[in-house]
Amino acid sequence: MPKSLRSPRHQRFLTQLISLRKVKGLTQAQVAEKLGRPQSFVAKYEGGERRLDIIEFLDVTAALDADPCEILLSLRT
Repeated sequence: MPKSLRSPRHQRFLTQLISLRKVKGLTQAQVAEKLGRPQSFVAKYEGGERRLDIIEFLDVTAALDADPCEILLSLRT
């Protein structure tokens, strides 16, 4: 199994999260505030500099009012 960081699939994942944030009209700072984290946390995962673990992913999707299952299903192929 190849590494996933910076893979095309990982890029699609990040693109979805960024797009969701923008569609909701939120800035990185606003998402970070909802998460109780610094803005740099959002910038780093959106930029692919750091990974999200599953719990963080669930927290991010909750902050974006998004269904995590839909995001994961879109990444299956």
